[in-house]
Amino acid sequence: MAKKSALGRGLNALLEEQPANHVIQESLNISEDSIINIDPKLLQPNPYQPRKTFDEEKISELAESIKEHGIIQPIVAEKHEDKGYFIIAGERRTRAAISLGLETVPVILRSFEEKKKLEVALIENIQREDLNAIDEALAYQEIMELSAINQAELAKRVGKSRSAITNSLRILKLPEEMKDALRVNKITAGHARSLLSIVNPADQKILFSRILESELSVREAESMAADLNSGIGRITKKQKKETSSLSTDDFELRDIEQQFINSLGTKVQIKGNLKKGVVEISYFSKDDLDMLYKKINS
Repeated sequence: MAKKSALGRGLNALLEEQPANHVIQESLNISEDSIINIDPKLLQPNPYQPRKTFDEEKISELAESIKEHGIIQPIVAEKHEDKGYFIIAGERRTRAAISLGLETVPVILRSFEEKKKLEVALIENIQREDLNAIDEALAYQEIMELSAINQAELAKRVGKSRSAITNSLRILKLPEEMKDALRVNKITAGHARSLLSIVNPADQKILFSRILESELSVREAESMAADLNSGIGRITKKQKKETSSLSTDDFELRDIEQQFINSLGTKVQIKGNLKKGVVEISYFSKDDLDMLYKKINS
C-alpha cells in the first residue's frame, strides 16, 4: 500500500474516489495496460487549470528532463466525444513534450465531476510547490464556489491548515498592480502579507513602491509596514468632521501632498497653507535617504 501524501487526502485520495478502472500515481502500481499513448497535440488544456501563467524557462528545464529520463508520471486526461481530450493533470508535461516534438505521451483516461477537475489540477500543482500565490488563491476561491464549501472544509480537502487557506485568500484583497507583481514573482507572498498589514491605502502604495525600488527583504518590508502604521494614527470622529469642512485650499494641499507621495514613493506631510509651510519627507533607512537624494537631484 502506498504511503499517504503529505497533503492529507492529496491527489491519490481524490482519484481513488472515482471509478477504480484507472489510477494516476506510480505508487499505486499502475499496470502498463492502464496507460495509452496519445499525440500530445490532441490534448487540450484543462479549462479549470489553476495555473494561469507558465514559466517558459521552467518548461524548457522540464523538457530537458523529459529528454533525458522520459515522462515518468503519465498525464491524466478526460475524453470528450466531440472535443477530443482535456488535460486534468499534466499540462506542463504536455507543453514540454510538444516542444520536444514527441509523437506520443503516456496518458491515463479518467472521468471526473466538474468540481473535481479543479481540485485534482490544484492539488497536483500544490504537490509540486510551484503554483504562484495568486493562482493558488483563485483556485481555492473557485473550489469553494463550485463545491459550496467553507474554508474549514476546503482545508481538509487540500491538506492545508485553516489559517493557511485564510491567509491565501486574503491576498486577493490586494490592488491589481500588487497582485500582478506577485503573479510574476516581483514580490513574494511574504511581501504581500506585509502590504496587507498596512492600514492606509496610500501607505500601502508607498511600501509597494519601496519593495520594488529598493528590493526590500520580507523582514525589511514588515519593519517599514510597522513604521508606516505607527505614523498613521487613527482617524477620530473629530478629524472626520474637520475633513468634511476643509476649504478649497486645503483640498489643493492634500492633492499636492499626494503628488509628492506618488513621486517620491515615501510618506510626505505638508504643514501650513498654499503661501507658507513645511514639507516633511519621511525615510526609514540610509538606503531610503540615498534614494530620495537621487530623486530630488535628478
